[in-house]
Amino acid sequence: MGTGRVNPAQTLEQQGINGLGNVYYNLPEPDLMTHALTRKEGELGRGGTLLVTTGKFTGRSPKDKHVVRSATTEDTIWWENNAAMAADAFDRLYDDMLEHMKGRDYFVQDLYGGADPAHRLDVRVVTELAWHSLFIRTLLRRPERDDLDDFTADFTIINCPSFTATPERHGCRSGTVITLNFDRKLILIAGTEYAGENKKSVFTLLNYMLPAKGIMPMHCSANHAPGNPVDTAVFFGLSGTGKTTLSADPARTLIGDDEHGWSDRGTFNFEGGCYAKTINLSPEAEPEIFATTEKFATVIENMVYDPETKELDFEDDSLTANMRCAYPLHYISNASQSALGGHPKNIIMLTCDAFGVLPPIARLTPAQAMYHFLSGFTSKVAGTERGVTEPEPTFSTCFGAPFMPRRPEVYGELLKAKIAKHGATCWLVNTGWTGGAYGTGSRMPIKATRALLSAALDGSLEQAPFRKDKNFGFEVPTEVSGVPDILLDPRRTWDNPESYDRQAAKLVAMFSDNFTQYADHIDDDVRAIAIG
Repeated sequence: MGTGRVNPAQTLEQQGINGLGNVYYNLPEPDLMTHALTRKEGELGRGGTLLVTTGKFTGRSPKDKHVVRSATTEDTIWWENNAAMAADAFDRLYDDMLEHMKGRDYFVQDLYGGADPAHRLDVRVVTELAWHSLFIRTLLRRPERDDLDDFTADFTIINCPSFTATPERHGCRSGTVITLNFDRKLILIAGTEYAGENKKSVFTLLNYMLPAKGIMPMHCSANHAPGNPVDTAVFFGLSGTGKTTLSADPARTLIGDDEHGWSDRGTFNFEGGCYAKTINLSPEAEPEIFATTEKFATVIENMVYDPETKELDFEDDSLTANMRCAYPLHYISNASQSALGGHPKNIIMLTCDAFGVLPPIARLTPAQAMYHFLSGFTSKVAGTERGVTEPEPTFSTCFGAPFMPRRPEVYGELLKAKIAKHGATCWLVNTGWTGGAYGTGSRMPIKATRALLSAALDGSLEQAPFRKDKNFGFEVPTEVSGVPDILLDPRRTWDNPESYDRQAAKLVAMFSDNFTQYADHIDDDVRAIAIG
């Protein structure tokens, strides 16, 4: 039985999904809000937001993510990073999920992954929860109403949190499963209510498909100079490095905050919304993102709030430190309407160095850029996880290892080739610690980071004098207007320079040890950096 949008171009029945209850096709935000509230999936928040919790899972489950092994994927998937699932196990999982779904109501959204019409993916997302339908409608690109008349899915995602997988029968690790089948063009998600799995499954899909077309998929934010998309910058970075904050520059136009492609035509956002962390979010530091937390149909996920006033507590992380809000891109006043940019003029790689070793900014050669891109370094700090008593390095290749189905070198070579072809300047920016490691030193001043980024983006930093860093070999500016000279030389910020030298040697060794896994898959110029 179909309700909602009348006569979709492709019904679930035509896809072989039969026996469901009501099926709601492409409902807009007001209807999805009504369904979510009627079904008691969440509460109405201030300004018409939707307040939801995700139960046991408040983040992704990377160990429960699988790719179906077949002739198609055997030689193209990075199996050390992606758990395999047998095709017959997937078939059993699919059949069992469809049997479980019979008689239940479901919500369907037909959406685009990618703002560039030449390279976008048509994705159908079938969800058990109305608020998941609202979430993914917000996060992906929404077709015009008339475009839905001819919409046929390239891939279909089915998300059924109430279904529990059986590892012995379904070839998975636990009752929670996220699995991609490139032959059947299906993604199945079960056993988790965390909405981010929907979004990241599309990113993983694009990360697999686009490199075959010579397109570089990137876990990055992006912006460009006002009225000048040719002056585009991309910001790579893992969680906590400032990717969303630093790209949301009021002096530049925001292309997107998380996932982009780089084609022969330029840069394009994969998404139509933002999924921002809200822990310690403040109206002073990030006024526009903060304002979205009281705008209609913003999904507020796993936040503590006053049960009477619905006022949010941005400091209470008792549910999770991974509290978030999901809102459409147009809620940010300086966001690009097209979500398209030019070829990146500047590439920023953000790292949060809790060891206090790296300078606040450094200029990279193309080979050094590939080295740091494949390394994907940031660090955990004491107190973030039980048992962490001193800084711990975290190396997440390509600044997003959990979403990379192909080997890292595929993405690294693509990036290197595009840098060489289009002449992008690459910068490594440390938003972590200076004057000592975490616990002794202090966090890099945001004012200094913004000043350095502004100088990099307007081209003036290229005119500064530079020195060669003896630890990593990249170039570091020695004088930048508005930034204390001492900050540019991290060794000088330490009370004991010899302690800095020991810490630097330790970090260099960590980089070197991590990079051995790529030694047989890289060019000689990158290998030379790895071995010093």
